[in-house]
Amino acid sequence: MPQSPSATSRDEPVIRDRGDACPGALRLHAADDGFLARVRLPGGLLTAAQAAALADAADRFADGHLELTSRANVQLRGLADGCGGALAELLDSVGLLPAPSHERVRNIVASPLGDPAPVRDLDRLLCADPGAAALSGRFLFAVDDGRGDVAALDPDVTLLARPGGRALIRLGAAPDAAEVAAADGPGAALEAARHFLDAAARAGTRAWRVAELPAEHALGSREFTARLTARGIPARYVEDAPRPYAGPPAPGVHGDALCVLIPLGRLRTAQWRELPGALRTTPWRSVIVGDTAARPSGLVTAPGGAWEAVTACTGRPGCAKALADVRADARAVAERARGPLAVHWSGCERRCGHPRGTDWVDAVATATGYRLTGPGAPDGPAPRHVPATAPELGAALRDARNTPRVSEEQ
Repeated sequence: MPQSPSATSRDEPVIRDRGDACPGALRLHAADDGFLARVRLPGGLLTAAQAAALADAADRFADGHLELTSRANVQLRGLADGCGGALAELLDSVGLLPAPSHERVRNIVASPLGDPAPVRDLDRLLCADPGAAALSGRFLFAVDDGRGDVAALDPDVTLLARPGGRALIRLGAAPDAAEVAAADGPGAALEAARHFLDAAARAGTRAWRVAELPAEHALGSREFTARLTARGIPARYVEDAPRPYAGPPAPGVHGDALCVLIPLGRLRTAQWRELPGALRTTPWRSVIVGDTAARPSGLVTAPGGAWEAVTACTGRPGCAKALADVRADARAVAERARGPLAVHWSGCERRCGHPRGTDWVDAVATATGYRLTGPGAPDGPAPRHVPATAPELGAALRDARNTPRVSEEQ
């Protein structure tokens, strides 16, 4: 399958010939269904007042829905032309725009069941650093509580908690890391971003992400460790850094919290308002709430449902490039297309929002249906093309999701 730009090999350096057009809350994106705003939520953290304000914004200015992204942010769609000022005023009134110059670079994913304090510290430092505003809207920080859930999401800088009050700072996908005191972790993570910006300036390729740097300007953890020490952050170089891994929290109760899965990451404001109190959105299009008895209508609050590991891009009518209404097609076959493998529905070959890794089924819209491709050995069965009729598509997708070794497209 095609790699995203952030995963491109350094053997083929990325050279940008334009600025980053990633949408934000102040820079709206013109889509086929109106303007789109993307509100950054570092660590997915929302107070009750902020959650209510987002619902109000969706009702007043957008299409009455909220969308969760793969970075735990929230999108508003169907915005009318000229509403940007009023939208910004509403968001600012509840603290969702603490640094307008930095609003698109506050990309921080975090372990949704972990301590929010390091997230808040990193966000505060990020917003207070004028130079950090030069980061692209694609650059990603991960604050992982040690279990390895968000560390697996292709971050540019990972702050990984370790036992004994320590933390690792990993640069991109490097096998090594710098170890610091946990209290120094947020500051060290910001220093890693500065380290990237310096390397990107020397490279002159306008790289947006760590993996896009050419080989001769690749970031080195040993050099970064020395940089931290020189800037007053004691650090130790770790050659073979631990790489823990954990999957996302399943829908259901986790201690004193409830994980609520949002099918395809899109819900009505009425459903959003049923989520009680302060919220925490996740990169897996779910929401963590503090009331384990909550049962919002139409959302998933127990494991084993048909919507687990099912994702989709916007599709029609919101995207001009899409060849199908992928969300409607996904809903039509969800119950009959269950399987252990994840599936991502894409309206075109760009596969926006697809999962990381390789163990997922690719359902890509074509002019006459869908092409289904799964992970696995190159000598397995070829990709299958099926029409977009519910019974046949559902059966073919079920087969693909239950066959762990399917070929990649030749």
